[in-house]
Amino acid sequence: MTRLGILSLFSFAATLLAQANPDWHTAFPAFKIAGNLYYVGTADLAVYLIHTPSGNILINSDFEQDLPMIRASIEKLGFRYKDTKIVLISHAHGDHDAAVGVLQRETDAKLMVMDADVAEEESKAPGRPGAHVDRILHDQDTVELGGSKLTARLTPGHTKGCTTWTMKVQEGGRTLDVVIVGSPNVNPGYILVGNTKYPPIANDYVKTFAVLKSLPCDIFLGAHGAYFGMKAKYEKMKAGGANAFVDPEGYRAYITERESTFRNEWERQKQNPGSPARKN
Repeated sequence: MTRLGILSLFSFAATLLAQANPDWHTAFPAFKIAGNLYYVGTADLAVYLIHTPSGNILINSDFEQDLPMIRASIEKLGFRYKDTKIVLISHAHGDHDAAVGVLQRETDAKLMVMDADVAEEESKAPGRPGAHVDRILHDQDTVELGGSKLTARLTPGHTKGCTTWTMKVQEGGRTLDVVIVGSPNVNPGYILVGNTKYPPIANDYVKTFAVLKSLPCDIFLGAHGAYFGMKAKYEKMKAGGANAFVDPEGYRAYITERESTFRNEWERQKQNPGSPARKN
């Protein structure tokens, strides 16, 4: 079996195990986060829509079974699914990208992916999207459409091309910095010490936390709603008052906690080489 095939099967198995979370495929109301940035994902698998006069940008696709919910959410906001011009991803795991090929075919959108995740995106192995990547991205590349600009930050470890997206939005007369975290998590089964398939994985996580700590953040978002307490913040938003998604302190606390968890697991594996990560 090829190296790519092994990685793809591992990703597929991890996805199947994680699907025990019922929020993954539960519908959630579409809503405006701030400015021209909207949420159109499920109750945990985040999908973001950036609306521009030239069409829309989508970040993530979730699974193929979730596409009807995503499409309905877009339409409920008054936008057209077919107006999707660009598709981006957080990282090459099925819960975020399995349906990008279908989305691409249905909308003729251009798919843009960080270089180190391109092979996984184009793979036709089980659980992979088999999509065509129209533009290969590198760290700090920008994606622009209709006056909106997103910056791709390489935050590897979770996958080799894991991408954190940043942008600015206008809200209430203020310019706010948005950070959409790709993933800083060490999944169960990950090997940080002596990983022959991904030798620099631990050092890549170190680089990721350095990047994440350097980013200015007003609005804290991520590839999963659970990262940033989406459901609780949505309820606060519905109740009125200040925008609960403006949460720079929550962002810093999340990154600090995730880095501590990573370093504890790394130290544990140094003492127990070959022992994969467990649920944390």
